[in-house]
Amino acid sequence: MPEINLDGLSLKELKQLQKNVAKAISTFEDRKKKEALATLEAKAAEMGFSLSDLTNGKGGKVSAPKYRNPDDASQTWTGRGRKPAWFVDALARGVPPEDMLIS
Repeated sequence: MPEINLDGLSLKELKQLQKNVAKAISTFEDRKKKEALATLEAKAAEMGFSLSDLTNGKGGKVSAPKYRNPDDASQTWTGRGRKPAWFVDALARGVPPEDMLIS
């Protein structure tokens, strides 16, 4: 991994770097899952099947997260089902749902 001279960056550049790192961390698992799914689908197709053929259609599609906790980027919610406590707490503090949307 290349070394970054943090001392040479402005405050604005440091904040942008922090934002980029937080986003990369929060989306890491999703990216890895998509890679794994693509690999499995390709292998199934190579053998003449679809992935749903092999799983008997079980394990339905997982919805992508729609909202992210502004205080902990590792906590997300699809917008379906019961609202998580962090979402309810943020609303109570006056944070609008639009501010928690994942870009």
